[in-house]
Amino acid sequence: MLALKLFLVPLFLGLISLAGKRWGPGSAGWLAGLPVIVGPILFLLALERGADFARDAAVYTLGAVFPVIVFGAGYAWASRRATWPMALLAGYGAWLLAALILLALPLNLGLAAALALVTLLAAPFLFPVPVGKPGLTRLPHHELGLRMLAGAVLTLAVTSLATVAGPGMSGLLALFPVLSAILAVFTHRTGGADAVITLLAALARGLASLAGFC
Repeated sequence: MLALKLFLVPLFLGLISLAGKRWGPGSAGWLAGLPVIVGPILFLLALERGADFARDAAVYTLGAVFPVIVFGAGYAWASRRATWPMALLAGYGAWLLAALILLALPLNLGLAAALALVTLLAAPFLFPVPVGKPGLTRLPHHELGLRMLAGAVLTLAVTSLATVAGPGMSGLLALFPVLSAILAVFTHRTGGADAVITLLAALARGLASLAGFC
């Protein structure tokens, strides 16, 4: 599973980055919400640890839509006043708080689906409104390589934690904001606050497909 994730995450990051360069941050954010990475992870969990483990992990991945959108909202609001390191810290702080709430709940499929649905419906109201319409961002070749390398390194760190975790934590970590964090940081650096807000708001909309998949 590790080899597949180390291949999938950088590849998907590269493709999303090129899409963002061509069609703008909104398109990149929407694509980042698709279950291209979560799907193979849950499939491999089923092969390696059995259907019951994968089913329970999928329930927590579905519920994890809540902390991922909270991460995006936290980063988006912080980006209006802060540089990317502080915005990233705010985003991960918001994610951690939401994740702790999620882990404290007696989560089942019905509750996870309800939580994801409420969060998706609330998402348009959680993000600040961009001041202007963001344009296309530049993407030097070396930056594309840095994005893919960062994706591989962060994926390796998260996967190392997931190998010793139960189904709940495995499901939560399957949707840990790796893609969204890297895309947010690089978009923030090159396009500014309006671009990263547009990207993260679009990612929240794209997560509806991932929720349906789970």
